[in-house]
Amino acid sequence: MSAEPTKTLILASSSPYRRELLQKLTLDFISLAPNIDETEKANETPDELVSRLALEKAEAIAKDNPNALIIGSDQVAVLGEEILTKPQTYKRAHKQLSMASGKRVKFLTSLCLYNSANNKYQLKVVTYFVDFLALSEEQIEHYLRKEQPYDCAGSFKSEGLGITLFASMSGDDPNTLIGLPLIALTSMLRNEGIEPLS
Repeated sequence: MSAEPTKTLILASSSPYRRELLQKLTLDFISLAPNIDETEKANETPDELVSRLALEKAEAIAKDNPNALIIGSDQVAVLGEEILTKPQTYKRAHKQLSMASGKRVKFLTSLCLYNSANNKYQLKVVTYFVDFLALSEEQIEHYLRKEQPYDCAGSFKSEGLGITLFASMSGDDPNTLIGLPLIALTSMLRNEGIEPLS
């Protein structure tokens, strides 16, 4: 029986944060930006939204890469019934942090590992919680001016100055909050015969 050709590992993301996280596993990979519509569908729950987008990102890259393992991921923050996406602007970021002040925010980060050789995939949503301090207007304004986290769901960078906004954090994997659940990913890679510790 001939050996199966080595699959290319592809991160279906243009996010510099996800690239940095994946580099922790010291595996060779390439990053490709998936071109998909990330609009939320009517009556879609946050879990359904991030699951669908992780899979669609991986599938978009799979079309042109027939022998690859493709990592798709997406993230939203949920406060009560409201989904907090990437704010993109100071005004929206200020509103998000004002709403989160003194409250618990749930982060849902989806992870899909898609094998384009057989079109099989593993899919999981990992939850992480952040309890925010009661923040003053001045604290929110100073934070946003200093770090400008407008491309981050929830309007902060936990790996940077954003840590000063929190009372506590809880979950299985702190990498989840930054955008890529590495513990879950390591398990999925091992299921595909890739051992980061080899």
